[in-house]
Amino acid sequence: MMSQMPQLSACPSCEEPLESGDRYCGACGYDLSAVPARPDDNPTIAMNGSAPPPAGSAGVDWPGGSGLPGPVHLPTDLPGTDSGGHELPSALPQSTPTGSPVSPVSGVRFDRPPEPEEYPLQAPDPRVTADLPTPAEGTALSAVCVACRAGRVDQDGYCENCGHAQPRERDHMEQEAGPAAAVSDRGLRHHRNEDAFGLGNAVLPDGSPAIVAIVCDGVSSATRPDDASLAASRVASESLLAALPHGTHPQQAMHEAIVAASHAVNALAEEPATAREHAPHQNAPACTLVGAVVTPSLLVVGWVGDSRVYWVPADRSSPPARLTEDDSWAAQMVAAGLMNEAEAYADERAHAITGWLGADAYELEPHTASFKPDRPGVVVVCSDGLWNYAEAAEEMAEALPLDAAVRPLHSARVLLGHALDGGGHDNVTVAVVPFPAPPLGAGSA
Repeated sequence: MMSQMPQLSACPSCEEPLESGDRYCGACGYDLSAVPARPDDNPTIAMNGSAPPPAGSAGVDWPGGSGLPGPVHLPTDLPGTDSGGHELPSALPQSTPTGSPVSPVSGVRFDRPPEPEEYPLQAPDPRVTADLPTPAEGTALSAVCVACRAGRVDQDGYCENCGHAQPRERDHMEQEAGPAAAVSDRGLRHHRNEDAFGLGNAVLPDGSPAIVAIVCDGVSSATRPDDASLAASRVASESLLAALPHGTHPQQAMHEAIVAASHAVNALAEEPATAREHAPHQNAPACTLVGAVVTPSLLVVGWVGDSRVYWVPADRSSPPARLTEDDSWAAQMVAAGLMNEAEAYADERAHAITGWLGADAYELEPHTASFKPDRPGVVVVCSDGLWNYAEAAEEMAEALPLDAAVRPLHSARVLLGHALDGGGHDNVTVAVVPFPAPPLGAGSA
């Protein structure tokens, strides 16, 4: 994750430090009330249909809901379906370019924290290594260098003979869970993977299936971002998989899962490794979170931060949509009307996040929304390591294979390749989930 936690106590115009209760910046006179408040949780929105069915006419009766779910609308009514919040056309003209005018073509994030760019050593030529001595009998394979096949690996993960950094378990991860799949990769520039994901299936009270996908992106400028993302993804997915079978409405379950994940990340700050009295220069572990719950009739998303969920209909003549709004400086400036999209995303502060999970977060405000698509499609849940190279919904749909609903793992790998081919400047994590959730026992081809 290359987003930095912003100095929220500073003026968004001149970055002059502010004091509690200030209504105007003392340096430049900026009206601090111009920055909009975070939006409340969104109501249920039906996608691409003409009219929602009457309440209770179909689907699961959610006795565990607490009033959070709202009325039903359609994806064509959904604001912010592309990176600028503009309405999408019913179909793209053939002459219309699909690239976003503000897409980071170079893949370089303006707010990347200063760090040396680390490239792994090239794998050895097998024609050369074939003649190298085989490790002595009884030597653990995991302790032998994958490059020179002779040196032992020290506790820090480097070969004592050639110095080659050994692959970590989290450098590349793949998982299939019934009809859904997820892939996470370190990328080409980071020295470790600070992303994590959770994937699973649940059975609703009426016997119908539900698919859960969570993606978390560690904040690189925080301490132990990899631990934060791992803890958040595990706790959030476990919370959802425990709540859904008991009849809790998926939108309420998503809200509670984000809160539980926040508590898990907060707890990391109290551990000795990051306790302030032991290391006062360290900040608290932090990450972003985005998730989706897919059932036969309902799609629920939840997020804190700038990871995203995209909707791509199976019928590619129908418009795709982005279902989340970033918690970022640029998004706030555009929403407030202070800058247009091109100006906001060209600013060096564009990708500074304004919401995250962690003890340093000023206030936790989970966002949730429910949708009722009236046609089959695919839900893409991803970190910014992917959407940096496919920012607009049309770009994501173009990169996604046509058979994504039946080959989710293959499609997740294709999207990963799209990010790596674009530069791979960040960790990349993506989950691909078909909608509607197929019957239990169905899987990818």
